[in-house]
Amino acid sequence: MNRFFNTAGPIRRDDHYYIEPLDRFDLPEMLTLIEQKKYFVLHAPRQTGKTTYMHALTDYLNKQGKYKCLYINVEAAQAARENAKEGMHTILRILANESFLYLKDSFLEERWKQILENSGEFYALQDALMKWCQASDTPIILFIDEVDALVGDTLIAVLRQLRSGYDKRPELFPQSIVLCGVRDVKDYRMHSDREKTIITGGSAFNIKAKSLKMGNFTPLEIEKLYRQHTEETGQSFNKDVFPLVWELTEGQPWLVNALAYEACFEMKEGNERGIEITADMIEQAKENLILRGETHLDQLSDKLKEERVRRVLEPLLSSSQEAERIPEDDVDYVVDLGLVKIDRQLRIANRIYREVIPRTLTYSTQLTINQEASWYMKDDGGIDMDKLLTAFQEFFRKNFEHWADGFDYSEAGPQLLLQSFLQRIVNGGGRVEREYGLGRQRTDLLIQWPYKGGKQEVVIELKLLYGTLETTIEKGLEQTRQYMDKCGTREGYLLIINRSSGISWEEKIFKKERTFKDVSITVYGM
Repeated sequence: MNRFFNTAGPIRRDDHYYIEPLDRFDLPEMLTLIEQKKYFVLHAPRQTGKTTYMHALTDYLNKQGKYKCLYINVEAAQAARENAKEGMHTILRILANESFLYLKDSFLEERWKQILENSGEFYALQDALMKWCQASDTPIILFIDEVDALVGDTLIAVLRQLRSGYDKRPELFPQSIVLCGVRDVKDYRMHSDREKTIITGGSAFNIKAKSLKMGNFTPLEIEKLYRQHTEETGQSFNKDVFPLVWELTEGQPWLVNALAYEACFEMKEGNERGIEITADMIEQAKENLILRGETHLDQLSDKLKEERVRRVLEPLLSSSQEAERIPEDDVDYVVDLGLVKIDRQLRIANRIYREVIPRTLTYSTQLTINQEASWYMKDDGGIDMDKLLTAFQEFFRKNFEHWADGFDYSEAGPQLLLQSFLQRIVNGGGRVEREYGLGRQRTDLLIQWPYKGGKQEVVIELKLLYGTLETTIEKGLEQTRQYMDKCGTREGYLLIINRSSGISWEEKIFKKERTFKDVSITVYGM
């Protein structure tokens, strides 16, 4: 069977196209940390290749013969929640089973139950590791994955026992321990039922020497990955595919693989190996993934319900100027989740997430909006934007307080309501591209709609009213014109939202025809 693009679980070299895992980090740096007997953290968002890397490094170290290296995944102990005894029972069992299966070492398999019974849950892990290291003829390296999945007293017990054994390494404790997860250990926040307090990972595991973060694929790695498919099947990718995939994903490994798998293996057209994969096919693959709500995107959507995530994303979606209101710890947390990046300023991590986030937040609203694309079609199949935006004015007037304030992200209510309305229209065959970010004071939308004459591209700029109406319009016209120029279209509209409760709707609702740098832009107030 030919290999394919992997979208589930660790890489299997015989089954999947892949980027060499050990090339994704500075291997000499990693080996130096291990040789120096350091305990450190490797963290990255889900489905970026952490587990694949840990497996590859484990194999590499074991083949060297200098160490005995074991990788374990302790996520199963999450089910124990605050029950540290049950959690430790699960962790020790995993440790014993994995060392027997992969190292052919039966030491813990024969002793772990007795160790747990004699030592209790708050010393058993430390005792087991001490006895195992003492019996081993080579230093032990331990990689512990999904540590941050553990909860409360179970997590506290693990971190404190690892810390307590630190000064006994390498003769009586692992020479090096690597904690692997989504978050850095400093961001762990543990509620202890036993101690009736909140404990941070930094205090429970203050022996951490370094935190390493796994990055995304580079543009060259994306092309290298895709070329493997061409080499094995003969199916080529158009040169426009590679910059588009980078724009959509910014190298996020699951997204990179998922787009290619969808285009090459799921879409009927792409299944024909003689057909070149084009940029339009990648755009369609992106749309298919979003509409299906693939597991990765579904997990991302679930995170949007968390209050810490909302505090970061809401100002981004509303293009707020008030960055100082976002707690630094919340920013670090959402960066670790992979939802946002800090690139001179805070922004949503990639174009696909920029589409998924508002579409997820407004999904139920889209379902209840009674609008059809056919109502706004011109004879040639293009969209009558004046008719559409005039209808949105009336819709906004009647529904804003009921729907926009009902969004979980109420501060971004006007932006989300507009996107709900437009998404409902374009679901019939077009798409909406979005640009927004902290401090921009505007939301830029680009509607792309195929019709008989080609492809209609329409810029819609949404601004909240700040200061006087005329000042807001003048600034908005300049910004709309800039975005129109960037998108290469001469059809643009400016929407001014007035959230003041002291002004009547008759004053808020208006339509003005303006010209800016020889381009006509219609301004709608609401």
